[in-house]
Amino acid sequence: MMSIPPLTPLLAALGFGVLLWSPPPAGRRLRVVVGRSRTARSSNPAVLLAVGAPAAVVVVGGLPAAVAAAIVVAVVVWIRRRRLAEKKFDRQLDDLLLALSLMIAELSVGAPPVHACEVAAAELRRRTVGDPRGCSEIADGLEAMASRASLGGSAIEGGEPDPETTPGSEVGSGAASWRRIGVAWQTAEQYGLPMVDMLAALRSDLRSRRGFADRTRAGLSGPRATAMVLAGLPLLGIALGQATGAGPIQVLLGGGLGGILLVAGTVLAAAGVAWSERITGKVLAR
Repeated sequence: MMSIPPLTPLLAALGFGVLLWSPPPAGRRLRVVVGRSRTARSSNPAVLLAVGAPAAVVVVGGLPAAVAAAIVVAVVVWIRRRRLAEKKFDRQLDDLLLALSLMIAELSVGAPPVHACEVAAAELRRRTVGDPRGCSEIADGLEAMASRASLGGSAIEGGEPDPETTPGSEVGSGAASWRRIGVAWQTAEQYGLPMVDMLAALRSDLRSRRGFADRTRAGLSGPRATAMVLAGLPLLGIALGQATGAGPIQVLLGGGLGGILLVAGTVLAAAGVAWSERITGKVLAR
């Protein structure tokens, strides 16, 4: 039987990663040109890392090392998605605050609510032209509300959920929902309240939430960094042991008990990082 060269699995993994790292489809490239691109669900480099890293580690350290690498990659991708969700929430909140300021300014000079909503949506569209992050979800919602109101319907549909009680991401996506404007609009029409006052109160609430989130995130930067440092301390111990000639790397990559210890240690470190992220996420969601 012909033997397989040792680098064949590594080359196959790299080739598969190159296939995954393909250019965006023509439709997505066209939307980027006209300024109506959509945010990608997952980035190709993340997919390449998740697939290629464990496959490459199999060649070097065997199955236990590949399992440990897969755990590390999964934790890194999970944390990256949480950070992207936080940034998306901040962008939506900025868009919502801008829309509220524009609508309040239009309503203050006597413009009807539909016109104020259309002006805010048009400004958000203008700001996102050519932005690779895609069009604003707030603008989509404002246009839908303006269309329904201009046709004689309510600003929001009766079956739509309350943004405050809708489960979302842990960074509080419901607080930055465009439906909050619709709720204020509908409440003002139902009870005869000045809509400009309702939107001003909503803007004040959102500004308070944004300030609290910024202060909390700044206060949690230290604990987050500490958790990452503690998770990396075992690597420092392995490096010191290797420098003194104890050979911990050979033990961990040699299979048997060393492989079990490698996987167990990686699981414990990943669990500690995930636990700290969950704790800080719950604080930010309040």
